[in-house]
Amino acid sequence: MVPEFINEAYDVAVIGAGHAGCEAALACARLGQKTIVFMVSTDTIAMMPCNPNIGGTSKGHLVRELDALGGEMGVNIDKTFIQSKMLNESKGPAVHSLRAQADKQKYSAEMRRTMENTDNLTLKQAEVADLLWEDASDGKKQVTGVKTVSGGIYPAKCVILCSGVYLNARCIFGEVSQQTGPNGLPRATHLSDSLIAAGLELYRFKTGTPARIDKRTIDFSKMEEQFGDEKLVPFSFTNRPEDIAREQQSCWLAYTNAETHKIIRDNIHRSPLFSGEIHGTGPRYCPSIEDKVVRFADKERHQIFIEPEGDYTNEMYLSGMSSSLPEEVQIKMYRTIPGMEHANVVRNAYAIEYDCLNPMQLYHSLESKEIHGFFSAGQANGSSGYEEAAAQGIIAGINAARKLQGKEPVIPDRSQAYIGVLIDDLVTKETHEPYRMMTSRAEYRLLLRQDNADLRLTEIGYEVGLISEDRYQKFLQKKQLIEKEQERVCSVAFGASGKIQDFLKEHNSQELRTGTSLEELIRRPELSYEMLAPMDPNRPDLPQDVVEQVEINIKYAGYLQRQEQQVAHFKKLENRRIPDEVDYNQITSLRLEARQKLSQIRPVNVGQASRISGVSPADISVLLVYLESFQKQKG
Repeated sequence: MVPEFINEAYDVAVIGAGHAGCEAALACARLGQKTIVFMVSTDTIAMMPCNPNIGGTSKGHLVRELDALGGEMGVNIDKTFIQSKMLNESKGPAVHSLRAQADKQKYSAEMRRTMENTDNLTLKQAEVADLLWEDASDGKKQVTGVKTVSGGIYPAKCVILCSGVYLNARCIFGEVSQQTGPNGLPRATHLSDSLIAAGLELYRFKTGTPARIDKRTIDFSKMEEQFGDEKLVPFSFTNRPEDIAREQQSCWLAYTNAETHKIIRDNIHRSPLFSGEIHGTGPRYCPSIEDKVVRFADKERHQIFIEPEGDYTNEMYLSGMSSSLPEEVQIKMYRTIPGMEHANVVRNAYAIEYDCLNPMQLYHSLESKEIHGFFSAGQANGSSGYEEAAAQGIIAGINAARKLQGKEPVIPDRSQAYIGVLIDDLVTKETHEPYRMMTSRAEYRLLLRQDNADLRLTEIGYEVGLISEDRYQKFLQKKQLIEKEQERVCSVAFGASGKIQDFLKEHNSQELRTGTSLEELIRRPELSYEMLAPMDPNRPDLPQDVVEQVEINIKYAGYLQRQEQQVAHFKKLENRRIPDEVDYNQITSLRLEARQKLSQIRPVNVGQASRISGVSPADISVLLVYLESFQKQKG
């Protein structure tokens, strides 16, 4: 038995230094808490074991919200991207999403540099073997620290689990099964048993990553070149487009074909996904290539994006082609794709199984319902993706610090942020597969756009203490400029004169019969704020982000007002608190399933109760009647 020894005490111990762990640790340290972050290897700090990019559909929203709260991911990707692109620009602004291809080595190195130079933050390469706790006076548990495999005990007032996919990890391809974490790094072999012993329920999930191909062995002339945007949009609201301007690398688009699919079908019995070798549940919205071929048998081809992993490597990532087929099958499969006939595989694709928590054991603050001071964030909560992990990480970090400061937790709700949607879905809805953020999950996505994340959340970041005074003053100035320009636009009037009529005719817009305002003209689908500049000689010179907000607020005013009304109704249910002492088993008018689900999840308000799977609108009506009676009895 390894002898134990007591190490230095900390306010917060963070287990894991992936994207969740980095944000959690930085938030705690920046808020004045003495913080230590553990990792199985310093090479895992902000590592990108799968796709080397940040953002994408809905995920870009999360990163910009994270930045508005004072997080680091947006700042870091602005320093290290090699291609940047705004997705869905042909659609409305609610689904515009920023995505940047990262130099994965630079990204990790820059985040490590930030972590190493942050006050109150200690980095420690060590595997945490045990969560330490003692019985609390309320019958629950109180976390007291962690213990490493070397016997080191680190007392801590709060512990944040950010273990990613390392808990009991297993990498599998074909008949090969390796007891490792991603990229052949050590896995965490002891902590799962300790979490179970503390009364926590674990799931077994699965994810996967594609192969990496040597760039020198690819014929790009047979592929479609994909360029980055000329007009750059930063992830961080602290940057301007000119601050991040640089030469960008190209990505490439290729397709599978009938021969590719035949090789996959002929060897499907050797895929551990189909042979029964893998027991963990995989992500529905990021299937492997063999899964795609089986599930979408009618499709003649599937898109593959060939993406560079950095400026100083020849490794190319095959986005959309994750696999767990045997090595020799993978090689044959890749070489059927035009341009990859002579491709050399640097790293095989593989699937990875890992343990994670049932997130329904957590409050919205991401603190455990049964262990005081124990928080959890990221893939350890059953989510997938770097962005989902980082978003949870900053909330767990903020709330651990606020708990130690004696303050109420910060809990963005579904009408405030995609982060609120993400966390509410995790802790309220049963997650039987890795959770991925999508715009369709956000009911109020017209209000929760990536372009206005700072307007929604900077106030919260400032109140928490993660937004500096200088940044806050610049934010207030931006708000003022938007408000003043909207007022001015409403006051600019046009008569039915020859000049405006000629302009409208030139732009295929209906001519005026009576006078109108600049605001009304901007609302026309075929016109815009920018297009109307020649008709508006007194227009002030404004930053592009201010112009963007003015245009969106005016052009979509009717839709935004309707959604704000929906939010007002949502808030009524969210504000109907449910006392902790309510015993749902005593509400006999509730259906049995509703009683069981409500007792298990213990929703904090009626809004959350209404979103629980198995709780019907009729059950909510019964609950509302009961709460009225309950409150009267309490006086």
